[in-house]
Amino acid sequence: MVELRDTQQSRVIGQKVLRPREQVEERIRVAILSGELKTGDLLPPEVELARQFNVSRTTVREALRSLTTQGLIYKVPGSRGGNFVQLIDHHSLGTAVIDSVHNLLTLGSIEFTEVAEVRQHLEVPAVRLAAANRSAEDLERLRDIVRRQKSASVDDPEVPKLDEQFHSLIAQASGNRVLASFVSALHHETEPVHYLDLSPDVGRATVRQHKAIVDAIAAQDPDAAEDAIVKHLTYLRKHLAAHVKR
Repeated sequence: MVELRDTQQSRVIGQKVLRPREQVEERIRVAILSGELKTGDLLPPEVELARQFNVSRTTVREALRSLTTQGLIYKVPGSRGGNFVQLIDHHSLGTAVIDSVHNLLTLGSIEFTEVAEVRQHLEVPAVRLAAANRSAEDLERLRDIVRRQKSASVDDPEVPKLDEQFHSLIAQASGNRVLASFVSALHHETEPVHYLDLSPDVGRATVRQHKAIVDAIAAQDPDAAEDAIVKHLTYLRKHLAAHVKR
């Protein structure tokens, strides 16, 4: 005797029913991610969106607030303002990371040392990839930063920015845009130079270490590049720790 199975019982035809605010949010998100709405496009006014979706303006406002938090749109105040579609690329990823990490640090939800530790771990694969993938332009930009650092005094206000650019450029030279976004964002929030006693000796040692990193990248030697950046980061941790303890 052949048993007949009721396939109707296992068929899935249902799906999650979204609340009005979620429906509005999801429809606009799909329009942005599909390219139906492009970067810089102005969304219809709240009253018009409420009419189109047949929901209240409060519902529309909540959906737009959520999309703003996600970095998909931004609001410009004033009579000529409104809600615009945000540029979405690897740079916006870095911006989102900066904002999130900054807020968490401000709230005390995470520690500075935790962020710095993650950044340092990410810089090792970044420098190895940079040694393998760097272009002649990448190399020249890194050398230019080292030249500028060498001629700058320790109290030059440009020193922290040059240090951030140096580490960010290495990550960019890796060719991995996601990795570059994270390294740049985390370095922006930790900026170790701000927490160091930048004596002339520390300044000279940092420049020498940066030059060694660039030389290894120039030679396209990932092992030497990793060794150089690990020595540099270890040196920074030592002086950072000494500074924090005082």
